Amino acid sequence: MNSFEFDQWCSQQQLTASALDLIATIRSTPPSRRVQGRAKNVSGVYPSRKMGQTIQFESHTVELWAIYQMEHEEEVLEFYDQPPPFKIQYHNKTGRKIGHYHTPDFFVLRTDGAAWEEWKTETELKRLAEKYPGRYQKTADGKWHSPPGTAHAESYGLKYHIRTDSELHPIFTQNLIFLEDYLLFNTNIPHTITEQILTAVQANPGTTITATLASIPGIRANDIYAMIATEQLYVDLYATPLVEHWRVKLYPDQQTHQAYTHLAITTQHHQPIPLPTALLPNTVLLWDSKPWTLVNFGETTTTLLPEIGQPIQLPTAYFLQLLESGNIKIQNSEKQASINNAVQALMDAASPSDLSQANHRYHLVQAYTQRHADIYKDIPASTLKRWVKQFREAETKYGCGYVGLLPHTKRRGNRQTKAPNQSSELLDKFITEHFETPRQAPAASVYRLYVRACNELNIQPLSSRTFYHRLKQRPIHEQTKKRQGAKAAYPTEPKILELTKTTPRHGDRPFAIVHIDHTQLDIELRSQATGRNLGRPWLTLLIDAYSRRILALYLTFDPPSYRSCMMALRSCVQRFGRFPQAVVVDGGKEFHSIYFDTLLARYHCIKKTRPGGKPRFGSVIERLFGTTNTEFVYNLLGNTQASKQPRQITKAVDPKQQAVWTLADLYTYLTEWAYTIYDTSEHDSLGATPLQVYTDSLLIAGEREHRHIAYNEDFLMATRPSTAKGTVLIQPGQGIKVNYLYYWNDAFRNPAVEKTKVPVRYDPFDMGVAYAYLEGRWVKCISQYYSTFVGRTEKEVLLAAEEIRKKDKGNSVSTNISAKRLADFIAKAQEHETLLLQRLRDLEAKSVRENLTSLGQGVPSVSQVQVIPQSIAVPLNSKDIAIRHESENVQLLDVTKLPIFEEYR
Repeated sequence: MNSFEFDQWCSQQQLTASALDLIATIRSTPPSRRVQGRAKNVSGVYPSRKMGQTIQFESHTVELWAIYQMEHEEEVLEFYDQPPPFKIQYHNKTGRKIGHYHTPDFFVLRTDGAAWEEWKTETELKRLAEKYPGRYQKTADGKWHSPPGTAHAESYGLKYHIRTDSELHPIFTQNLIFLEDYLLFNTNIPHTITEQILTAVQANPGTTITATLASIPGIRANDIYAMIATEQLYVDLYATPLVEHWRVKLYPDQQTHQAYTHLAITTQHHQPIPLPTALLPNTVLLWDSKPWTLVNFGETTTTLLPEIGQPIQLPTAYFLQLLESGNIKIQNSEKQASINNAVQALMDAASPSDLSQANHRYHLVQAYTQRHADIYKDIPASTLKRWVKQFREAETKYGCGYVGLLPHTKRRGNRQTKAPNQSSELLDKFITEHFETPRQAPAASVYRLYVRACNELNIQPLSSRTFYHRLKQRPIHEQTKKRQGAKAAYPTEPKILELTKTTPRHGDRPFAIVHIDHTQLDIELRSQATGRNLGRPWLTLLIDAYSRRILALYLTFDPPSYRSCMMALRSCVQRFGRFPQAVVVDGGKEFHSIYFDTLLARYHCIKKTRPGGKPRFGSVIERLFGTTNTEFVYNLLGNTQASKQPRQITKAVDPKQQAVWTLADLYTYLTEWAYTIYDTSEHDSLGATPLQVYTDSLLIAGEREHRHIAYNEDFLMATRPSTAKGTVLIQPGQGIKVNYLYYWNDAFRNPAVEKTKVPVRYDPFDMGVAYAYLEGRWVKCISQYYSTFVGRTEKEVLLAAEEIRKKDKGNSVSTNISAKRLADFIAKAQEHETLLLQRLRDLEAKSVRENLTSLGQGVPSVSQVQVIPQSIAVPLNSKDIAIRHESENVQLLDVTKLPIFEEYR
C-alpha cells in the first residue's frame, strides 16, 4: 500500500493512536532489523511480490504455505515476518509464572483489521498445550487461542490469532506453487489458441486436460495453465494436482462447475459429475437396508460388493440417480472410520500363516452359504458352524466377516507378566536414569547397580537376561540420541523427507526444486604453465530434484564461496534460460551471503535451507557427488583413492606424483560426462534417463517460455556483487572506492554527480574494473592501478590485503591498506609463495570461466579437445622433469623468471 491507501485503510479501521504508531513502526522497520537475533532459526527465504521484499520463514510447510496463501488472498493487504517482540506472561502446568519476550510469525494487515499471527501444527500445539496450558488453549469450537497474546493485542485494539496446518489445504497449496509462474508473470498466449480451448470446454464442461489436448491439435498444457491462472478457465484447485491431467476437469467458469457438482447429473455429452468427497473406495453404502462396499467409482461404470456373493456393476449415471433419490445412502462416516480402523488393526496383526488359514476358512464358509456340500463334506459340522457364526458376528460388528475367520493363536495361554511389579519398575527406572544418559555407562555396570539397589530394598532382582532383553526392546533411535547425541542417532531416524503425504518431496516438475552444493573432487591437478601441483579442485553442482538432471557445474580451486554459486547459476541460465523456483542449500555461509540472497530475490527464487547434520534432506545431490567420483574421477590418473590408506602409499602410486590433468582439461571432460553421458544414461531411481524425464515433464507441466531469462549484459550485471552498503560516494578527482581501490570514469567530472552516493557493482574475477549506476545506466570504471589489477580476482586481492595486515601486525604498525600498497605487494607476488599459488590457480580457472561466458556456444565435444597437455613440468624429487609429446619438442616458459617493469603513466 502507498501512503494514501494506508491512510484510507486506517480511517476505515478506526484504530487507536497507539495501534497506528505500532503499525507505522512495523511497516518502516527493514527486514534485516526485524529478524535480528533470529537468523539462525530461518530455514528459507521467499521473495514476496505483494510486499516487494524477501520474507523469511522457519518452517518449510506451515509458515511457507501460509506465505503462499497470504500472497494470493485478496483480503490480505500487507504482511510482515518476525515483527518486533513483546513480553507475555502465563503459567505452566506446575503453576509457575513465566515471562519472556515473544516474536510471532507474522503481522498481517487485512481489509477487516490487523492482527499478529502464529502458525503451528496441530501436533505441536497439543504438545505445547500440555506443557504450557496457560499459553495455548483449545476452545469448545475446536479453535486455538493464546490468552497472553490476546491480552497484548487487545491493549492496542488489535487481534492475535493462533493458526494451524489444518487451515492449509495441501493440494491447493501445491497447485498455487505449480501456477506461480503464471500467476505472477504475464503470459502471451495467442487469442486464436485461447478461443479454441474455451470453445471446446464450453461444449464439454468437465472435460479433462488429457481429453482437451487430444482433441485440439497444436494445443499445449502450457496454454491451459495460462488460461487457468488468468481465470479464463475454472478448475477446482482443492480437488486434484494439476499435473494429473487425466483427473483435472475444466469448466468455463465457477458457476458451471458448481452446477455440475450440486445437481449431480450427467451432461448431454456423457461427462459424469465429479466424484463426491464421501464416495471413496471402500466406502460402505446402504442399499435396501443392506450394506454394500464401493469398490470403484468409474467414468462409465461403478462396482459394488455385497455382503455375500459376487460384485455387481452399475452404469455410473444410474448409480448417481439412486444416490440422488436417496435409495442409496452413505453409512455414517465417523462410525465407518472407527470400524475401518478396527478392521485394519486386525489385518495388520495377522501373520501370513493367519491369512492363509482365514482364506481357507472363507472358501469353506462361502461354499456352506451357497450349499456346495461337496466342498465342505470333510469338515466337521461343529467346526464349520463355528466358523459361520464367527463370520456373521464379525460382519455385524465390523461390516467385514473375513476378519472373524482370522485365527487367534497368539492370544492363547497366560500372557500376563510373572515378574514382580516393584522389580520390573525399578529395572525400567535404572535403564532410563542410568543407561540412557550422556555418560554412556556400560550395560553390565548398570545391571550391577540395579542388583545392588534391589538387595538394599530386599526385593528379588530380575535376571540379566531380562535386563538385556528390555534394553533391546527400547526404541533404538531415542536410546542412541540420549546416549550419544542427535548426530549419532541420525542413521536410525525415520526416513521421512516429504513435507506432507500429499506433497512430492522432489517437486512435480523440472525447475520446481533444485539442489546446489559443493564437494572437493578426489583428484590432484597440475598447472599447465609450470607443471606445479595445485591440489584438489572444488566442484559446484546444480541438479534438478525432479528429473535428476545436472543443470550446471562449476570447477575451481577456490573453496566454496558466493562466487562459485554465482557461476553455477550463470551456467544454468546460459544453458536453459531459466531460474529455479526453489533452491535447496545447506548451512554453508556462501549460501547465506547478501549477494546470493539478492540474486535469488531478483529472479523470484525461494531459498530453502535443509536441516543441519541431516544429509538425507540433500540425498539427491549427495548421491550424485559419489556417482561423479565412482563413474568418472576414479578412472583418471591422479585420483586420490590411494590417499585413503596413507600408510600404504608409495611413490609409484602417490596421487601427487601421478597427477597429469589440468583444471581446464578436467572441466572439459567433466562437462561432457555430466551433460551427455550421465544425462542419457538410465537412472536407477527414475527407470529412465534424466534427459527423457526432463523432456517428458516439460510437455506435462508446461514449457513456461514467459519465464525465459536472456543471458546478456543485464543478467551478468545482476550476478555481479556489490559492497556491503550497496552504494559508494563519488569523491571529486578520485572517483569511487571499492575494496580498497579507487575507480574512475570521465562521467564523474559532472558537478551534478560529485559527492553523491551511487549504486556500485564489481567483477569478482577482474578487479581492474568496477561499475557505477549513473543517470539511469551502468558505466564502466577503471582502477587506479589498472595494469596491476586487471585480471586479478577478488580472492587474490583480499589475500594480499590479509598478508599486509599480518606483516603490519608483526611490525607493530597501524594497518592502512591503500591501492598503492596493494599494487606494490602484488607486483612482488613471484617472491611470495601464497600469492603465487593463488595466481597460478586463478590462471587455471580463467579458461573455465571463458568457456562459461562464451555466449551462444555449446559444450565442446571430446574430439575437439586436447586432454593431456603437450608439455607439463612436473616437480619430482625437487627436480623439474618435462613430460613432452613424442612427436613435438615444446620448450616451457618459466613465468617466475619474467622481468617486472614499472607501470607506464
